[in-house]
Amino acid sequence: MPNNIFDMELRALRRDRAFRSGPELFLHERAFEDCLERLTLFRRRFQSALLIGCPDAGWRSRLETFVQSVEVCDPGPLFAKAVDGAVIIEDQWDAQPQAFDLCLSIGTIDTVNDLPRALQLIRGSLTEDSLLIGAMAGGDCLPQLRRAMHYADQGGGAASPHVHPRIEAGSLAALLTGCGFVRPVVDVDRVQVAYETLDGLVNDLRRMGATSILNARARTPLMRAASAAAKAAFRLAGDGLRTVESFEILHFAAWTPAR
Repeated sequence: MPNNIFDMELRALRRDRAFRSGPELFLHERAFEDCLERLTLFRRRFQSALLIGCPDAGWRSRLETFVQSVEVCDPGPLFAKAVDGAVIIEDQWDAQPQAFDLCLSIGTIDTVNDLPRALQLIRGSLTEDSLLIGAMAGGDCLPQLRRAMHYADQGGGAASPHVHPRIEAGSLAALLTGCGFVRPVVDVDRVQVAYETLDGLVNDLRRMGATSILNARARTPLMRAASAAAKAAFRLAGDGLRTVESFEILHFAAWTPAR
């Protein structure tokens, strides 16, 4: 993935807006609960965890069921402040070497400019025989939105990038291995959600902090013709009442090598 494709300051602002409006958590909660269920399968008590991405202040105490101590960080300053955590840019932070034996990462590292670097920094923060587990959006997210934006470009007479490029499921395991992890596992969870309108989908994305942070994004609102074309395409993709959009969540787990 090219460097500087994402605007990190805008990413923080998007998450702050989601905090102020009241975050939409159904996908985040689904991913977090899945990770907790997987932790029950391990016959060990983790000592020190790093939680990256925390849109719900209650997550810390829920994770403490499995871990003696938990440090929290989030790309959004308001989410971080709500849990007395730190603000993080995952491919730029100063990781304390071998400070944790568990890292749980939910829904943020797919929007960094250097994903391999982010994973390497997480790797460096973990002790030997430690677990990285988490979830991120996959490459097959939002096909109906992508299609609608294609028609918006046609209606507006100019093309502009609208939707984030994301890693494919088949590439993530190899990337984890290349960043120093072992025994990687990647599972795909496809969540389908029915929306009456394109505006309803976009509103959910705003409240997830998941609207575009592309540096190359258009800086002005869609023209009326482009907006109408996008809304019509989204509506026609459905049954006349609702259109089903798909969210692809990549669940991943990998270990640091043991001696």
